[in-house]
Amino acid sequence: MKVIVTADANALAQQAADYVVAAVQAKPDSTIVFPTGKTPVGLYKELIARYQAGTFDPSQLRIFLLDEYVGVGPADPRSLHGWLQRELFTPLTIRPEQVTPLPGDATDPDAACREYEAAVHAAGGFDLAILGLGPNGHIGYNDPPAAGDAPTRVLQLSQSSLDTCARDWGAGVALLPQAITAGMDLLLGARQKLLIVSGESKQQILYKSLVGPVTPNVPASYLQQAEGVTVLVDKAATRGALAAAIAGGAFH
Repeated sequence: MKVIVTADANALAQQAADYVVAAVQAKPDSTIVFPTGKTPVGLYKELIARYQAGTFDPSQLRIFLLDEYVGVGPADPRSLHGWLQRELFTPLTIRPEQVTPLPGDATDPDAACREYEAAVHAAGGFDLAILGLGPNGHIGYNDPPAAGDAPTRVLQLSQSSLDTCARDWGAGVALLPQAITAGMDLLLGARQKLLIVSGESKQQILYKSLVGPVTPNVPASYLQQAEGVTVLVDKAATRGALAAAIAGGAFH
């Protein structure tokens, strides 16, 4: 595991974009998973700027959605697919045929999970999984407990994840109790895994993920056992015990 600490969120976005662009230049038809949330917004703005400047070509990418809420289609304002479409895919001129969704509005979500897994395997697995870190240690919507071999599935969201939705969506927006998520097995099997984490609120869970015991109660902790993991964090997320661990040479 390689841990890189940046000065701030802006530097984090720049370095994350450098990483993604290098991966795509090395393999233009990469299979990539992009996350939603606040942390990757800076990365996406940087990728869009580089695309507009002609230094980033996403035209051959094969994109797989990381997660989705059950019961909504892309047009729903709560849809994660819809969010990525607005924030990233449309500005990058990503064509619909480049994207394999996790359809939250599928009539048979369990069958949709099996079809998604088959599509990932047919594509040769993920070349790059870009991941955020949930406040309870989830990656994707693999809420705890989630073992390292947990498959793509429908699950009930934890109270922690529902609380985050409530804060992000605001009062009066109906919460969705279930999500469909790419499995831990697929994410940990990606040839490259880029975890991006920002902000003081992530200090404790990031420490548990990178230094604490590997446990289903902190799904991201399984990254400790995986190959090809790069962690990009800003200083705000690494103060305290994690900063001491990094300074002490716990990562290289």
